[in-house]
Amino acid sequence: SRSPTPMKLRDAPSACPSLWRCLPCPPAELRLDLVLSSGQSFRWWESSPGAWTGVLGGRVWTLRQDGDRLWYTVYGEEDEHEEEEEQDGCPAKAAKLDGAETDRILRDYFQLDVGLSALYRAWGAADPLFRKVATDFPGVRVLRQDPVECLFSFICTSNNHISRITAMIERLCQAFGRRLCCLDSRSFHAFPSLSALTGADAEARLRALGFGYRAKFVSGSARAIAEGLGTEGLCQLRTAPYAEARRLLCALPGVGAKVADCVCLLSLDKAEAVPVDTHVWHIARQRYGVALGGKSLTPRAYQEIGDFFRGLWGPRAGWAQAV
Repeated sequence: SRSPTPMKLRDAPSACPSLWRCLPCPPAELRLDLVLSSGQSFRWWESSPGAWTGVLGGRVWTLRQDGDRLWYTVYGEEDEHEEEEEQDGCPAKAAKLDGAETDRILRDYFQLDVGLSALYRAWGAADPLFRKVATDFPGVRVLRQDPVECLFSFICTSNNHISRITAMIERLCQAFGRRLCCLDSRSFHAFPSLSALTGADAEARLRALGFGYRAKFVSGSARAIAEGLGTEGLCQLRTAPYAEARRLLCALPGVGAKVADCVCLLSLDKAEAVPVDTHVWHIARQRYGVALGGKSLTPRAYQEIGDFFRGLWGPRAGWAQAV
C-alpha cells in the first residue's frame, strides 16, 4: 500500500520495515496521541510528528493515523547477538508475521472490537460532567497489554511521574530485555521475561539503574510469580473474577489497590476496575459530591469511590475513568 514514510534506518540495515498496512479506524474510535501518551503504557514515543514508535509483542512498530485509517509498519530483528541469546535460552529471532497476524495483534492491543462511540454516548447520557469533558478527549480507549509487562511497569509508578517512569522502563528493558533492532541510533529491546527478573543479582542491578526501593518490589514480585502463578497463571487471571484477580495481585510485593486495578484494567480484561489515586479522590469529592468519611484516601474510601463510578458509568467504568 502507499503509505507514510518510515523512520530512517541509518544504523540498522538489517532492521528493515515491512510494507505499510492500514486498518479502518476513525479518530472517534482511537486517537493515538491521547492514548499512547496517557500513562497506560510507557514504551511508545513520538518519533516524528504524528508517528509513534514503540515495542509491542517483542517487535518494533511505527503507527500513524491518516483520516479514518490507522497505518502501521513492523521492523525486522537484527541478526547480531543471535548466538548469545540462544545460549540464554531466548529465541534469537521471532517468527515472521503475515499481515493478517499483525492486523490481529493491533486490533487486540487497542481492543478495536469494542465500539467506543456508543460507550461515549452512554457515559454522557448518564453523566453530564463526562459529557462536558468528552468533547475535548475523543478516541480514548483502554489498551490490552501483556500482563507481565503491565504489572512490572506499574510497580514502577508509585510516587512517580510519566517521564521518569518511561526512562526507568527503558533502562529496565535495555538491561534485562532482548535487543530487537536499532533505529536512528536508538536501540530497542523487548520487555524482560519473568525469568530475567528473578536472578540473584536482579535487585542490586535494579538499584544501580536508579529504581530505589522499587528494585526490591520488582525482583520480589518476579520471584513470587515464578514460584506461584507463573506467567501462564498470571495471564489466566483474565478469566478469573475481578475480585479474585485483584486479591491475588495485592498479595505481591509492591502491589497495592491502585497498581492492582491498573493491571486488572489494562491487561486482565477487568473493564470495571477503576484505579483511584489522590486526583480521582479529589474529583469524586469536589466534582461529584461523593460523601466520604475521613480526609485521606483510606481503603474504605478507595472502595466507595470505585463502587460509585461503577454505579454511574456501568460495566466499563474503568474505560470512562481513562477519559
